[in-house]
Amino acid sequence: MRLVILDDYDLASEWAAKYIRNKIIEFQPTAEKYFTLGLPTGSTPFGCYQKLIEYYRNGDISFKYVKTFNMDEYVGLPRAHPESYHSYMWNNFFKHIDIDPANAHILDGNVEDLDTECKAFEQKITEAGGIELFVGGIGPDGHIAFNEPGSSLVSRTRVKTLAKDTIVANARFFGNDLSKVPTMALTVGVGTVMDAKEVMILITGAHKAFALYKAIEEGVNHMWTVSAFQQHPRTIFVCDEDATLELRVKTVKYFKGLMHVHNKLVDPVLALRTSKSLQQHH
Repeated sequence: MRLVILDDYDLASEWAAKYIRNKIIEFQPTAEKYFTLGLPTGSTPFGCYQKLIEYYRNGDISFKYVKTFNMDEYVGLPRAHPESYHSYMWNNFFKHIDIDPANAHILDGNVEDLDTECKAFEQKITEAGGIELFVGGIGPDGHIAFNEPGSSLVSRTRVKTLAKDTIVANARFFGNDLSKVPTMALTVGVGTVMDAKEVMILITGAHKAFALYKAIEEGVNHMWTVSAFQQHPRTIFVCDEDATLELRVKTVKYFKGLMHVHNKLVDPVLALRTSKSLQQHH
């Protein structure tokens, strides 16, 4: 497991965006070989998406041969609602890049048969060849996607009832009116994300510090579902200084001592126009 510590939110967002950019360019996706990317929503990945849009506009990266799978979606919230995760993804990312809408997969929380929708989503991931890189965030209670405390660590995509803490945390998006916050969601399971070849978790802010401590320094525990990724062969936690406040000094020192190694993952940062083998696909 890697823990990458940057000074602040903007630098953490940029590091994550560079990492995604390099992964896609190194993969050399084509019409026969798509890069599959798992994506989160929320305030944490916003800066990373802004950077990826900037790279696309500069001609450094293309999403033409990328398939995306989002982590979750609310149940019963109209797709066009400004707080649906469909709206979030289109407004904050997809409409600004060259992804084919048919390749951007988001669970539909308005279908009649939610279980069938969840099974179909797993099937689509399998048909796409699995996920190369799953990007995620965590809640203050250590949940990944909507895998709330107590979720099975081998769970698959399913319907979940949201924890009170999550409803309260999301109330800010609904005019602080708890009665307007959806109480159920469709979410990928911990096992779904664990199946990805690589996982990158973005954790920023002091309010996430205790969750990061639980994820890194304590054991695997279904009450802190993000801790499951200690068991994944290729996990990167990308965080800012504030998120490390509950970690031991020696833990932070240890991982900071490895930053010269971790920074080689994003330096040099690759670009489409300098990658001759990709030129024909641009």
